[in-house]
Formats: sequence, C-alpha cells, structure tokens
Amino acid sequence: MYSYEERMKAVELYIKYDLNLADTIQELGYPSRNMLARWYKEYLATGELHGNYKKKPKYSSEQMQAAVAYYLNHGCSITRTIRTIGYPSRPVLREWIDALAPGKRKSSIKDGTYVRPFSQKQRQNAVIELCTRAGSAASIAEQSGTSRASLYKWKRRLLDEKDVRRMDRFRKLTLPDDRDTLLADLESLKQQIYRQQMELDILNKAAEIVKKDLGIDPRRLANKEKASLIDALRTNYPLSELLMTMKMSKSSYFYQRKAQSTPDKYKTLRNEIQEIFAKNKGRYGYRRVHAAIKSAGVTISEKVVRRIMREEQLTVPYKKRRKYSSYQGEVSPAVDNLVARDFHAAKPNTKWLTDLTEFRIPAGKVYLSPIVDCFDGLVVSWAIGTSPDANLVNTMLKNAIDHLAEGETPIVHTDRGAHYRWPGWISLMENAGLTRSMSKKGCSPDNAACEGFFGRVKNELFYNRSWKDTTIKEFIEELDTYLRWYNEERIKLSVGSFSPLAYRRSLGLVA
Repeated sequence: MYSYEERMKAVELYIKYDLNLADTIQELGYPSRNMLARWYKEYLATGELHGNYKKKPKYSSEQMQAAVAYYLNHGCSITRTIRTIGYPSRPVLREWIDALAPGKRKSSIKDGTYVRPFSQKQRQNAVIELCTRAGSAASIAEQSGTSRASLYKWKRRLLDEKDVRRMDRFRKLTLPDDRDTLLADLESLKQQIYRQQMELDILNKAAEIVKKDLGIDPRRLANKEKASLIDALRTNYPLSELLMTMKMSKSSYFYQRKAQSTPDKYKTLRNEIQEIFAKNKGRYGYRRVHAAIKSAGVTISEKVVRRIMREEQLTVPYKKRRKYSSYQGEVSPAVDNLVARDFHAAKPNTKWLTDLTEFRIPAGKVYLSPIVDCFDGLVVSWAIGTSPDANLVNTMLKNAIDHLAEGETPIVHTDRGAHYRWPGWISLMENAGLTRSMSKKGCSPDNAACEGFFGRVKNELFYNRSWKDTTIKEFIEELDTYLRWYNEERIKLSVGSFSPLAYRRSLGLVA
C-alpha cells in the first residue's frame, strides 16, 4: 500500500506532466498505469485520496478468542500458544490476553523476555519427576508447564552435573609422541600464514595504488606497477621475497626505480593534451588530439598520445541508445535507393543525407532534423523542435534549399519515415528539382553515415551528462551551439584533420 503522501505526490506530478502516465511512472518508479488513473479520477471527484479508507484487520475476532482460549487452557504459555496455532506475534498475543482476559496473563520480565515464573520448590518437584519418570521427558515438561530444555537445565543446576560426554571426548584426544614432527608442522603453518598475508597485502596495495581489482593476478602487472607495489611493501617484507612472489627480476626492479625517479620528458606534452581534451569538452579521442597537436607543428607519435591519455584517464564516454523511428507505414509509394550505401561525393551538394533523432531529458523530448553533405560531413541545415512533425523536416529542407547555388540539384537520401512521404515534402523536392532516394524498410545501414553523425552528436554532447535542471530552451541552445562548433571547429580526420568549413576554405569553395 502507498501512503497518502506518496499518492498525492504521484497525482501532482501527473498533472505537472500534462496527464502523461508514462513520464510520471518513469520519474517516480510507481504505481501502475491503472492505479494512477484511479487516483487522479478520485482526486478530481473529491479533492482527496482514500479519505474513507480503513485498513482491514489481519486477524478476525474468532481467531483472537481462539488464541486467548488456548493460552488459558494450556498452561498460560505464550510460546506454546504461538507454536501450536501458528499466530500471532508475542506482543500482539499479549495485547489480546490483556484485552479479552484482564489479569490472566502470568508473566514477568527477565532479561528483556517474558517467561513464566517458577519457584524453587516447583523446579525441585519437576526434577524429581524427571529422574523417577516412567514416561518421556517431554510429557513431564508439559505437565510442569515448561520446555524439555528448561527441565534438563534445572536438573543440571540442582544436581551440579557436568557435561561428562564433552569432557570424555577431549580426554580421548591424544598427542603424538614425535615432538620434532609437531614443531616442523607448526613452522610450516607459520610460513604458510606468512606467505598468504604477504599475498593479501600485495592485492590490497594493488587496489590502492594501481587501482586494480582484488582478483587481479599481481604477476600479470606491468614492471612499472610491480615496482610501485614493491616500494610500498619493502618496510614490511624483505626485497628478495617480494621479488620472488611478484615474479620480477632484481635488475628490472632497479631499472624501474631509476626510470621513475627521472623527470617526465612528456610533461609539457601531457599538459597540452589535457588542455586540448578539456577545450573540446572531452569529445576528442587520441586520433583527433594527435591531429590537433600535429597541426600546431609538434611531431609526436600517435601511440605516445594514446598512452598519455590512458595514463591520465582521458577517455571519451560512449553509450548505445535505441534510436527514434518515424516509420508509420506506407503513406505513399517508396522510391529507389540511389545512394546504395555509397556515402562519398566528389563535390559539395551532390548527395545529402537526412533523418530524425530524439533527445529525452527530464524537462521533455527534443528532436533534431539535420541535412548532412556526403562531400565532407558538413551539416548544411538543421531544425530543432519538440515535436517530430512535418513542419520540422520541411523547415529544415527549405533552409537547405536556400543555400543551393544555381544548377545544384543534389540527391536527398532518407529512410521510409512518414515525414518524407507526405505531399508537403514531395512538393518541396519537386519544386527545387531535387532527387529523392530511400533506404529499404527497417534497414538502418542504408543510411549509415547519417546514423553515425547522430552517434557522434550524442556521445560528445548528450550522453554521460546530467540534464536534470536544464530547460527545453536551454537544451535547444546548447544543441545549436554544438552543431555550429561541429561545422566550424571540430577536427574531421577524413578531410585532412580540418573542420568541414576549414576544409572547404582550403579548397577555395567558400570565402
């Protein structure tokens, strides 16, 4: 059951999200769709939630009376009553007894538990019956109103008995006569404990210094990492034993110590790599960082850049998400796939690719509709909105057409989404003299270059960032800023480590 506050919170959030069941449940994690709808109807009708709700009692009055009657008729034992009838808990049964049979509950508090008091005389009589019994000990315990374990406990205390069987068991243990063998075994155990403790310390230091899991094999570490571990443990263990355990030669250890004491020759380069990575908001991998350093006139190996970025933990986060699909059936006849997965073009405005993608943030959903030129990956035009409708893609196409020079009629390749098969889109294409091309149904590789562009945008801008306090307007501005940076500054390795606009300027295609 949900509390009144939880139900009111769900209804208020449901109203805030414009009666959107899915977003409300996704935000809160509860309740079901039908339950939330019922809460909302009740709130509209009465202004409250479950105002007259009364929880049904767990036990009926007949069950209460039966439990109290058994307690009174069978020695007034709460433990026996609960064990026999199977309910309720001890505190609940005490409340029932006090309510239905006031003054009949025979109990006293001892060490935080309720037990029935027995006098010394009663215990002695019970022990005498146990020792002279003709029946079972359980029957004697039931007649006395106690348990079988308590009865034997009274017997041991009154007769001052010892646990003879336990003493006999220890007396039967005999020590071997060979003292030297015992000492050798003891020394072997000490050595084994010593080695295990050393291995445990190595694993703990590996997790602390080298940032490795406890399950790592220290012998598989690099020599540099092994040397760091040995230096950290030399105060506790001899060097020879550490080298033997780590499977490292003495010469390799001292070589690594000398190498670690020398100044870092890549200190300046390391700082430059960090600045490039931070300047581009963590979106550059080692290839683009290397290209940026190379364009600045510094000659360095790509492997060195990759190693430094790995040591400094400069990694680009990646995350796969399900893409938005705009396919809504056969709205109009499909056209042929003229691009045929050839996403290269000899000159600008020959082949264009377009598609829709979705960004879901806590404030709502945002949709991007771009046109990408196959010549150099330039984003020719884009439209950003909160609804994936025809107006979004038509606005994007009109802006792209305005950038065309006279005589330029590119092929526009799309998927089979309904946005690209409505009369409005088709008439814009025909009026501008553009050629339509479409992927096969449900075949995303037919538009792989555009899908790859969406992946780069989301990995570099959207994923692994918190958009909790970002409004729709702020996110649209951030996305628009990123697309302008993508065209004007972002290095593209396939065009000679230029940005798309810089590449066109180098060819004299734009001013």
